[in-house]
Amino acid sequence: MKHSHRIKVLGKEITVRSEADPEHVQEVERFVNRKIAEAQAAVPVGDPQVPVILALMNMAESCLALQKERQGAASQLDEVATRRLLQRLDDVLRR
Repeated sequence: MKHSHRIKVLGKEITVRSEADPEHVQEVERFVNRKIAEAQAAVPVGDPQVPVILALMNMAESCLALQKERQGAASQLDEVATRRLLQRLDDVLRR
C-alpha cells in the first residue's frame, strides 16, 4: 500500500507516494540532496539545472555499474550451476 511522504529537494517541498517506510524515504531524500550538493560544489556557477543533471548522471552511472556487476555475478553463478549439473549428469551416466 502506498503512503504519501513530504520531501524537500532543492528547497522545494513535494509529496511523493511510495510503499517504502518513512525512514527509507528520508534516506533517499538525504542521498539525493547530498548528490546534488556535491554536483553544485563541482559546478558552482551558471545554469542551476546543470548540477542536477550532473547529479543524475553520476547516480545513473553508479546504478548501471552495479547492474553490470550484478549481471556478471549472476552469470558466474549460472556457469557454476551448469557445471555442477553437467558433473551430476556425467556421474549418473557413468554408473
